[in-house]
Amino acid sequence: MTIERISAAFDKARAASRSALIPYIAAGNPLPESTVPLMHGLVEAGADIIELGIPFSDPMADGPIIQKAAEHAISQGIGLRSVLSMVSEFRQTDTETPIVLMGYANPIERLGQQTFVERAAEAGVDGVLVVDYPPEEVKPFGEMLAAHDLAPIFLLAPTSTDARIEAVSRIAKGYVYYVSLRGVTGAGHLDTDDVARQLARIRTFVTLPVGVGFGIGDAVTAVKVAEVADAVVIGSKLIDVMNKAYQPLEQAHQTEAAIKAGCQWLKEIRVALDQAVKQPA
Repeated sequence: MTIERISAAFDKARAASRSALIPYIAAGNPLPESTVPLMHGLVEAGADIIELGIPFSDPMADGPIIQKAAEHAISQGIGLRSVLSMVSEFRQTDTETPIVLMGYANPIERLGQQTFVERAAEAGVDGVLVVDYPPEEVKPFGEMLAAHDLAPIFLLAPTSTDARIEAVSRIAKGYVYYVSLRGVTGAGHLDTDDVARQLARIRTFVTLPVGVGFGIGDAVTAVKVAEVADAVVIGSKLIDVMNKAYQPLEQAHQTEAAIKAGCQWLKEIRVALDQAVKQPA
């Protein structure tokens, strides 16, 4: 299904007159064995699509929370191959929820682009967002993804020029991810009025759904963003909630408590989105 799974998720959310909810989690955090149960828990809590982060030692676009999660995963031996295995395990019981891998070029280059694409498709991945693959330079990689019906997903930012937005519009599939703040993940002070203005500009070029992330840390902000965005993407705050539940407890209960805390928090966001009335974009 691949790209079709992503389209179906947005169609379902649109039919319910709400934005899609896309949580980001770092594979292997808090523990490698917690990732797949967490993915299932997030679906039960209301996730429409899951962005699964590939741990990398130098995540330049990520703030301290996600950086720490990636470092923790790497220290436990989690790499790209492990992440693909996690997706395969998830697909054994969930064949509907889209999975988007989000990460950096280095792990993909080390494995080899063609090998990565083939293994991602075999595992059941639906889309790939590589932070440091600019659209102007990834035509061969995009063709590999297209050959396996995987969606190339790209970031846009407040600083993106019209030329960059147009370049993304020509190659992107599935959806595009608008980074609502200048800086790294987890930053604050989200200006939702500016988000609305920027999305209007983006939509003059892009016909795909537009998800918004960075700086969304509570239900009020999520609902405000959902008024103009096709999807709300939440990562740093979700990971922070899980990590705070994980740290103080005895080892035997840490993973269960972290999953429960994260899923409960996401469920509150989903309830708020369900209750809000979405304005036409």
